[in-house]
Amino acid sequence: MRWALVKVALAVTAMVVVAFAVPLGLVVKELARDRAYSNAERQAATIGPVLAITTDRTQLERAVASAETGPGGRIGVHVPASGRNGKPAEIGARRAAEKDVAAAAKLGRASISPVPGGSSLLQPTAVASGIAVVEVFVPDAALTKGVATSWVVLAGVGLALVIGSVAVADRLGTRMVRPAERLAGAAHDLGTGKLGVRVPEDGPKELRSAASAFNAMADQVVQLLANERELAADLSHRLRTPLTVLRLNAASLGDTSAAEQTRAAVEQLEREVDQIIRTAREQKAQTRQAAAAAGCDAAEVIRERMDFWSALAEDEGRAVRIAGADRPVRVPVARPELGAALDAMLGNVFRHTPEGTAFAVDVHNAEDAVIVLVSDAGGGIDDPDAALRRGHGGGGAGSTGLGLDIVRRLAESTGGDVRLGRSVLGGTEVRVWLALDDRRARPGTRRGHRLRRTLGIRRRRTARTGS
Repeated sequence: MRWALVKVALAVTAMVVVAFAVPLGLVVKELARDRAYSNAERQAATIGPVLAITTDRTQLERAVASAETGPGGRIGVHVPASGRNGKPAEIGARRAAEKDVAAAAKLGRASISPVPGGSSLLQPTAVASGIAVVEVFVPDAALTKGVATSWVVLAGVGLALVIGSVAVADRLGTRMVRPAERLAGAAHDLGTGKLGVRVPEDGPKELRSAASAFNAMADQVVQLLANERELAADLSHRLRTPLTVLRLNAASLGDTSAAEQTRAAVEQLEREVDQIIRTAREQKAQTRQAAAAAGCDAAEVIRERMDFWSALAEDEGRAVRIAGADRPVRVPVARPELGAALDAMLGNVFRHTPEGTAFAVDVHNAEDAVIVLVSDAGGGIDDPDAALRRGHGGGGAGSTGLGLDIVRRLAESTGGDVRLGRSVLGGTEVRVWLALDDRRARPGTRRGHRLRRTLGIRRRRTARTGS
């Protein structure tokens, strides 16, 4: 696809350049020719007034010398004979053939005569003795002056257009091809057993949809494998009881060869069942690690958990608001852990605020971090730092009952943290900072400051809107 776009852009741009550059080149050449002959006509016109006054050779030589604007020897004057015994006068350089000069005098209008090294402009002028002809030599170099430079400029512009169009097409092709290549590579990795592979949801709209569908499919595959391995482990455990009975019964069979074979078969079966249980446990742990490495869609988890808590909120008359969960937001944590953290924070809202208290859940996606905000309109917390320290201790005497350990561990597993503060609703705000891609985005970083400042602006706008 990338090479096809480059070829199309190259062909189209080349046709456009040819369609415009060739005519422009011909026009430039024609303009240079017209300019050279126009200069020659102006030089010839300076001799005309002198011929109208006098045909004296000395005066005409002075006029020719003053009319020369370049190298000398380019202007000549052919004056006809005066009287019966007069002779034609030739002043200056003469290059045109005699018949061409006579033809110009007979026609009475300017004409061009080819001569060695260029051409001559023949301009007839009426004098007392007849028709005089002013000849101005135009060398070939004057006819093409500046043409080569103009053609080089046109060629350079055309080449730049071609290169630019190819670069743009290549960039566009790269933008379209890379997401497709990542999707194909992820599908291949998933097929080889790498359950943690996921695809960034970027690029064109169609490829974003395909990446989202692939990630959902991969999550479902991981879940199905986990369920299957859990079932295998459970079935293996259930086999232990009948195996124990068989082993006890085999022990009571005596010392016959059949009894020994039965006991050996039971022991072999027990070893196989133990091996199945160990394998199922190892695979289950690998599946959990793959799910945690692949992460989940935080927006989807938030919508799912809010659907669960909204029923209780409706019964208690609580106003609920969700923001930022309308598009995918992937975070590097497992789906069950994120759901448990959200349940812990939302459960705190219901336990520690009276009925009718509004609350909100916001998710903000930045380049290096995702922030989940759970805020309420309750009474707030007098000492947020002490509450976090007590939550870190896991409860005990004097605990506020916030139970933030699971939330803190979730955030710190990504390199983030948890902060408590005053929300725009007037109550408590729990801010969970989840770093992305192991970049350990701390709130003290410069980019973190920008995101926090943006969040503050958004919260103030929300507060003004709500008021």
